[in-house]
Amino acid sequence: MATVFGGCVVLLAGCTSPVSQDAERSLRDSVVEATKREIAEAEGNPEVRTFTRQPGTVRDTLSDRVLPELDRMAGPGSYSDDPSAVPMPETLYGFEQDVVAIGLQRAMRSTVERNLELQFGRIAPAIRQSQVIAAEATFDWVFFQNLEYSNTDARQFAQTTFFPSFDARHTIASTTGIRRTLSTGGQFTLQNQLTYVDNYTLGSTFFPNPGEQVIITAQLDQPLLRNFGSDVALAQIRLNRNAERSSVQDYKSTLIRLVTESESAYWNLYQSHRDVLILESLLRKGETVRDQLKERAIIDATPAQIADAVSRVENRKRQLLIAQNNLRRASDQLKQLMNDPDLAVGSEVLLVPLDTPIDQAVQYSKLEALMTAMDHRPEVLLAVLSLDDTGIRQTVAANQRLPQLDARLQLRLNGLDGDVGGAYDEAFSGEFIDYLAGIFFEQPIGNRAAEAQFRQRRLERMQAGISYRNTVQNVALEVKTALDSVGLNFRLIEQARDARLAASEVLRALLVEKETIRSLTVERLDLELSRQETLAQRERDEVAALADYQRSIATLHAAMGTALERNRIDFVVPDPVDAER
Repeated sequence: MATVFGGCVVLLAGCTSPVSQDAERSLRDSVVEATKREIAEAEGNPEVRTFTRQPGTVRDTLSDRVLPELDRMAGPGSYSDDPSAVPMPETLYGFEQDVVAIGLQRAMRSTVERNLELQFGRIAPAIRQSQVIAAEATFDWVFFQNLEYSNTDARQFAQTTFFPSFDARHTIASTTGIRRTLSTGGQFTLQNQLTYVDNYTLGSTFFPNPGEQVIITAQLDQPLLRNFGSDVALAQIRLNRNAERSSVQDYKSTLIRLVTESESAYWNLYQSHRDVLILESLLRKGETVRDQLKERAIIDATPAQIADAVSRVENRKRQLLIAQNNLRRASDQLKQLMNDPDLAVGSEVLLVPLDTPIDQAVQYSKLEALMTAMDHRPEVLLAVLSLDDTGIRQTVAANQRLPQLDARLQLRLNGLDGDVGGAYDEAFSGEFIDYLAGIFFEQPIGNRAAEAQFRQRRLERMQAGISYRNTVQNVALEVKTALDSVGLNFRLIEQARDARLAASEVLRALLVEKETIRSLTVERLDLELSRQETLAQRERDEVAALADYQRSIATLHAAMGTALERNRIDFVVPDPVDAER
């Protein structure tokens, strides 16, 4: 977090001007205080902790011999790992479903390398870098050359009647030079003007005629108040550089978000896949009980009881169809994020997961999580850059309140001769030299526009300070919420597993009685249907708890800004040359 503190203090201090030192000091203090306030309590409890949960109580009531049987009967490990074993209806083309198994790492790698939103985002820093170069080019030397030809043939007023007065001549003027805008806000110009004049005015004699005139000029124009200094002259470059840095942070933020979305989509796929397996198994079990009830129609099963069993089986079919459709949607969502050319979104290929969730406790330190987030979250760095931008604009606006007082210094060497060489010799001889010094003053009466602009920039800077504090607060809230979510989901896994084991034992006992006592009644079969549905729901709850735990861990690292490091993804600022390929 020292990085954030240091960055804020440096940026804010660099933008301080004599006009608003008190306001700047207040803003700087409030910015630093905003971060300190959010970590104050965590600093008092800096130790590293591990998420814990109460051990399940169901195991205490079950023997070690029964537990393996219950895990084989239901639960995440009770289903086939064969990807082709997933029961799916025909595709939109009427073909059997084509299935491709995919691991989490492949999904993440494909997202980072091929996702279209990331490809779009990679170009933005290159665009901003071009804008930085364009702003810096303002201070490049500029070469200029002008060429003019004029033919003058006009009568003039004259005091004599002997000869009419004419102005008749040919003129060819060539001006060549270089100029450069200075970081002080001024401009330096060095130019050479070569003029060829051929006079043929009646009654007038000129020497030399035709003649060559050379004027070599060095001129400096420099603002002394308004627009003076590098703070104003280089403001656009600094703004463009900040815009480039912001685009990099925007790209990093997008990358973190899409990596997190990709991992979340993968566990959505896992959950949807397990739902299909669970509901398909539930349907097969229900069909068996329904058929047994139908066989008892001649003994004790009434039409209403049979109809109820049929209704429950049909409802299970409905649930399975919905789950199968959800699996397709989860597969398509992951394919869109991956943008793999071999797994087009429009294709009927179905993705199924290879990896399974890990039920392992996470170590954490709330202080370390908050400090990491303040240092790594792109949003915090963007808020700091926004503060710097408003400071730059406020400095420029403060300068624009000053009167316009510009100075001009000019030195001219003059030469005139019948040929070009002689004209240059005379110019460099130093015999004919012109000097010019000038001061130009201008000030709007009331200066209302500049004062209003300064007031606007000062208010925008206040807004940026509030926005920074709000960003810090939101980041702290996201980290705290993510930590709470990880802890909650870790505990829910054990609760869901206990509930599934208990429901498995209830159904197992019922089936044992069914096999040993050989007492088949309509009521027992109806109870078996209910117990099947309860167990299936407990299985789905356990799968959801496992998937939620993985998603919450991914969300925690996104909140801390370490999602890329966690997934061993190197963040490389896009190169402008590569962006064009």
